[in-house]
Amino acid sequence: MGVRSSTWVSALLVLLGLAVVGSVVPAPVVALGPGPTFDTLGEVNGRPVVSAEGLPTYPTGGHLNMTTVGVTDGITPLHALGLWASGTHRLAPRSSLYPPGQSPEQVTANNQQEFDSSIANAEAAALNHLHLPTRLTVGALTEGSPSAGVLEAGDEIRAVAGTPIPSVQALLDALGAARPGRPLHLSVVRGGTPREVTVTPAAHPEDPARAFLGITPATSPAEGQRLSISLGDVGGPSAGLMFSLALVDKLTPGPLTGGRFVAGTGTITAEGQVGKISGIPFKMIKAKEVGAEVFLVPADNCAEAAANTPDGLRLVRVGTLDEAVAALRTLDTGGTPPACT
Repeated sequence: MGVRSSTWVSALLVLLGLAVVGSVVPAPVVALGPGPTFDTLGEVNGRPVVSAEGLPTYPTGGHLNMTTVGVTDGITPLHALGLWASGTHRLAPRSSLYPPGQSPEQVTANNQQEFDSSIANAEAAALNHLHLPTRLTVGALTEGSPSAGVLEAGDEIRAVAGTPIPSVQALLDALGAARPGRPLHLSVVRGGTPREVTVTPAAHPEDPARAFLGITPATSPAEGQRLSISLGDVGGPSAGLMFSLALVDKLTPGPLTGGRFVAGTGTITAEGQVGKISGIPFKMIKAKEVGAEVFLVPADNCAEAAANTPDGLRLVRVGTLDEAVAALRTLDTGGTPPACT
């Protein structure tokens, strides 16, 4: 075999090796793209996404779709290149979603915790928007909570150290005056029965000088009333706005959407503030694919959304739950709500 032939064979073997590696060995990246979307006014797996018990509810219409970002993990370099070339996906370092030292299970658990907090905030925001009576309850206990065995999920907290506790903020204020290691007396109601309990707070993981009860406080409706948000296999906080809107729609007369197909995204606080999210271009792509006419955009995402708007999708700028409700009612009456420009 001549030198030239030998060189070509070597080159082909190298290329073949690279092709094999590129199609088998996982790349240290993930692909982000359009993820699943769910109508918060509808059902998933035979269960309503949003429901209410003990409160008057009303028929709804149209759609209020929450949107997600899809994550493709374990991809090879060739697969990654193909997704990137499609124009509908973006590549990101795998470590940005799966930090070193955290297992996939831990990441999933963190995402689920954010989702659970989002649900609690969505319910509180809807209750506050509708000016309905509320109670402060224990939404959940954290792992290894100092309140374990003393408090239970669903307990209503009436007072801390004799001070009435009507809201989450009041509880945070009361904890600001408490100290780790010093017993704290709480007045609670469990199953309709008042009781006095004592919890010894631990040091807060982020500030050892602060008291930590190890509970997730929740704003709940009055006794005998219940709100429920159920959507499996979804994590993160960005569906909060759409959950709140679905609750408002079901608890008020007349379809909030005016029969339109509305989609959107945004975190929400218990006070109804709508927060910035990531991946909005992918969410808009999916919304347009499934037929959305209107997309609700957090105010802080407006510039990015306006620069990546799919043709025919109307962007509506919202900074609070009140603004989102007002914008949909404005659309229903033929008006022009605030837009992203």
